[in-house]
Amino acid sequence: MTTDVAQPDVRRAKKKSDDEFTRKPEEWQRRSRGWVPTSLTHFALIVISIIMVSPFFYVIAASLKDSGSLFAYPPKWVELPPYWGNYSQLLFHSNFLRWMLNTAFVTLAVTGLKVVLDSMAGFALAKLSFTGRKVVFILLIALLMVPFAVLLIPLWTVCQSLGILNTYWALILPPLANPLGPFLMRQIILGLPTDLENAARLEGLSEFGIYRRIIMPLIKPGLVVLAIVIFTGQWVSFLWPLVAVQSDHLQLLTVGVASMRAKGAVNYGLWSAAGVMSLVPLAIFFFVLQKQFLGRSMAGALK
Repeated sequence: MTTDVAQPDVRRAKKKSDDEFTRKPEEWQRRSRGWVPTSLTHFALIVISIIMVSPFFYVIAASLKDSGSLFAYPPKWVELPPYWGNYSQLLFHSNFLRWMLNTAFVTLAVTGLKVVLDSMAGFALAKLSFTGRKVVFILLIALLMVPFAVLLIPLWTVCQSLGILNTYWALILPPLANPLGPFLMRQIILGLPTDLENAARLEGLSEFGIYRRIIMPLIKPGLVVLAIVIFTGQWVSFLWPLVAVQSDHLQLLTVGVASMRAKGAVNYGLWSAAGVMSLVPLAIFFFVLQKQFLGRSMAGALK
């Protein structure tokens, strides 16, 4: 009796093993078909990564060489031991630290003011009803299509009339008029449900209270994106700081590093060290906000 009961179980186990054996070639073929495109994708990504990293590697390697090693033939990709004289000369025998301090102060001031003012302007254009709202929005779109070179001379004339040229005000106030921020904030705030504002008004909140308590928490992903865009653009700005400021102690990094070439013979190792040092704060700012940006973007998507 026990043998009769065990035989069907043995048959089922044998059939299962046979089915698995017959399925294995199909699985192997499927995996082999997927292995080729995956390998090609990885190879393409590796090649693209090498192409993108190569300029940064070259600049860093050049900053660690003296003038003789830079033009040696055959060239050396890495100098051992590295030459730190370019960084010491840059930090202790030039105004580089002053330029970096100026750039950090101006960039942080512009970023903080722009995030607040642009979000308020976007809220007004998206949720408040006032005369001329559509006209203001059309003007914003029109200003986005105007290149900055066209506005350079009128902007310089206005700053000269106000007497703020060659001051920090000339570096901070004009960038606040960039229309990109209000446009982005308006488009983000338009997607928020109106029922939240109506419920807040029934609770007795003012328009500023709605902006501060309802709108601001909901648009944090957009504010982070706006802060990154403004900070990056302001850190690398060159044309307006070149025109607005003449004193060396007020220069920003972009203009100061460019002036190193105009003062005499070009020391490419020193210039490369200045480029590396200029990118360090920008990289730190981006990597600090990267995790917050991704987290808030996912939270916004889930909401």
